[in-house]
Amino acid sequence: QVQLVESGGGLVQAGGSLRLSCTISGSIFGINSVSWYRQAPGKQRELVATKASGGLTNYADSVKGRFTISRDNANTVSLQMNSLKPDDTAVYYCYTGNYGINYWGKGTLVTVSS
Repeated sequence: QVQLVESGGGLVQAGGSLRLSCTISGSIFGINSVSWYRQAPGKQRELVATKASGGLTNYADSVKGRFTISRDNANTVSLQMNSLKPDDTAVYYCYTGNYGINYWGKGTLVTVSS
């Protein structure tokens, strides 16, 4: 079992920054990658960024150059979000898979005001 807990969401003005953290606990051995997804009201959940164990990163086109995903330590993956836009408003979820099982956090709300 793996548990994921997101934190760091909140209300920010357009152009501002937020840093989200995903705390990972449980059976973390074997985790190869951790991702951030988001879901805006009325929209499908979408992939925002992925950090692989080998250091590779992948970003959605909409956040490239503004967001940075990092593995702070074995138990924490962060998402630094700069130059935020109202379109970034969403619930942000942490995700990982381990031995064929998908794990999701409960999400943290990010609201960007114009």
